[in-house]
Amino acid sequence: MTEPLSSARLTGYLAEARARTLELAHGLDAAQLMGPRLDIVNPLLWEIGHVGWFHEYFALRRLEGGSPRLPNADALYNSSTVPHDDRWELPLPTLQGTLDYMARVQDAMVQRLDRGMASEDETSLYLMTIYHEDMHDEAFTYSRQTLGYPAPVFAMAQGAETVAEAGALSGDVAVPGGVLQLGSPPDAPFVFDNEKWAHPVEVAPFRIARAPVTNAEFLVFVTEGGYQRREFWSDEGWRWREGAQAEQPLYWARQQDGWGQRWFDRTEPLRPHRPIIHINWHEAEAWCRWAGRRLPTEAEWEAAAATEPTPAGRIASRKRRYPWGDEPPAAPQANLDGRVIGVVDVAALPAGDSAWGCRQMLGNVWEWTNTTFEPFPGFSPDVYEDYSAPWFSTRKVLRGGAWATRGRMINNTYRNFFTPDRRDVMAGFRTCAL
Repeated sequence: MTEPLSSARLTGYLAEARARTLELAHGLDAAQLMGPRLDIVNPLLWEIGHVGWFHEYFALRRLEGGSPRLPNADALYNSSTVPHDDRWELPLPTLQGTLDYMARVQDAMVQRLDRGMASEDETSLYLMTIYHEDMHDEAFTYSRQTLGYPAPVFAMAQGAETVAEAGALSGDVAVPGGVLQLGSPPDAPFVFDNEKWAHPVEVAPFRIARAPVTNAEFLVFVTEGGYQRREFWSDEGWRWREGAQAEQPLYWARQQDGWGQRWFDRTEPLRPHRPIIHINWHEAEAWCRWAGRRLPTEAEWEAAAATEPTPAGRIASRKRRYPWGDEPPAAPQANLDGRVIGVVDVAALPAGDSAWGCRQMLGNVWEWTNTTFEPFPGFSPDVYEDYSAPWFSTRKVLRGGAWATRGRMINNTYRNFFTPDRRDVMAGFRTCAL
């Protein structure tokens, strides 16, 4: 079940999500709003219209019926039926026409809520569509990086100076064995379908890094020829590396005075203690082989993030919703919500440590795991049937969120999933001892 929320809270979430969407579209001209035809991006003009359509299709029409507020909206914006490559050829409304359609849907979403508590069904559908907009806002953000557009300007962003230059954080922590209830329980406030349901998984004792791998640590792999040494790569990874002609992380560039990293539309010096970001699963796996390490399983990652020790030295059956406890994320605990435009050093934000001493398990960078994305026992698709089911067995699980992920959506059980070749997403990795 979904825990009912107040109309005021849902209305606030709707407003916050839409404000972020508009910030991400702001300042882009007509050519930028369409962009090049690439497999890993959508036309941004199409994508913002799709966000508005999703609210209408999955919330408004399910709750009250009625016809679309744009006559051909389903033919334009239904991502389940409109092929990706066709989205550049559609007769899309202008930017103003798209924004007008989104505003009509938003107004209807707000007006149909009364002033008290929303029902369970209303809360579930509203949260699903709000979180969907949050996910697309994160995708808009890294699409701007992919396309070399200027960095977005977020009203809530703050300076990174107080937390950014915190330095390195080395070493492992030991997590004892035990039975982990992997996934979300039925009484969780909101559950995505691929988290259903919590089920027992035996976890052997393991040692996991306190922090994600940093730029400085990955640089040694690059300078020692790691991208050219076949022995560090799986067969699939080597085929990817050769096909992509990858010689270093995607946005890195050699400069006269060292290494730089393209950050949106400019190049900055490589910051040694920031976590490596925009790295794919194959690159993470190759680094692990070079370093004599391994990626954690999804269960190990969740155990390190969510569990607590028992007096007997095992992992407790109780799980925390967040690494630090059950209180929602705040600025001192996690780099989320775009409060900082980018990543901070891996030693920053000690208030967000897990019970075992792992830092930044939520926020900063998504973390690849060694686990292939599969359904949990008891899985059943939710009303958005194409959210998870089409992607099982083809993707790897990521955990933890990144700097642009919304804090209202992320927690210790949230599962992200991408194909192992994707370098555009805000992903890094944390490792385990062999």
